[in-house]
Amino acid sequence: MKIKVINPNTTASMTQKIGMAARKVAAPKTEIIACNPTMGPVSIECHYDEALSVVGLLAEIRQGEIEGADGYVIACFGDPGLLAARELATGPVIGIAEAAMHTASLIATGFSIVTTLSRTRIIAQQLVENYGMSRFCRNIRSTDLAVLELESDSQARKVITEECRQAIVEDNAGAIVLGCSGMADLATAISQEIGAPVIDGVGAAVKLVELLVSLGLGTSKVGDLAYPISKPYTGILRSLAP
Repeated sequence: MKIKVINPNTTASMTQKIGMAARKVAAPKTEIIACNPTMGPVSIECHYDEALSVVGLLAEIRQGEIEGADGYVIACFGDPGLLAARELATGPVIGIAEAAMHTASLIATGFSIVTTLSRTRIIAQQLVENYGMSRFCRNIRSTDLAVLELESDSQARKVITEECRQAIVEDNAGAIVLGCSGMADLATAISQEIGAPVIDGVGAAVKLVELLVSLGLGTSKVGDLAYPISKPYTGILRSLAP
């Protein structure tokens, strides 16, 4: 089985971290291809970043279809371009926010999300509502760490751990969802420190893709997730025409 794990931003060091987290949980015979687009923002921290990241993400999905990928993970907590990616892909496409929230709802009656900048909380809140997770999500907590600080700030883990600890006590949360793929390497250690389940969406998404592929299930091509309608595209998007 071949799973393409796509970091929609262009920061290679984060892609490497995401790939390691994915391989850690993947089955022995699962090949993980971790990649990022060659164009787009270096981090995704607002609606504008998300919108511009989608073009590079979809280019990676198109390439994955040529390379024979069995399924895909979108490794950004905003799940950018998820439905468009599903239109392009034959196999399953799972976003890490979607995977993490559903996983948390299976092991706790309530969870809190711990994310990065305060401004990203509204994006997470929209996803909570879209995924039907409002009755499970106790709170969305920000650390005010920029995404790239997760790569360079030696105090980032301490800040995130403390926010997770407060979520358990103050929100009455039974589990924590980490709200950024840049936190993918922290879940196990934080879980041990706070004594509660901490869910990394990268690992959860990989296992969901494995499950769906093993069941012989791909993306439905009936209705709105059918392949995009063939038509000319112009300008810099010419090469992405369906």
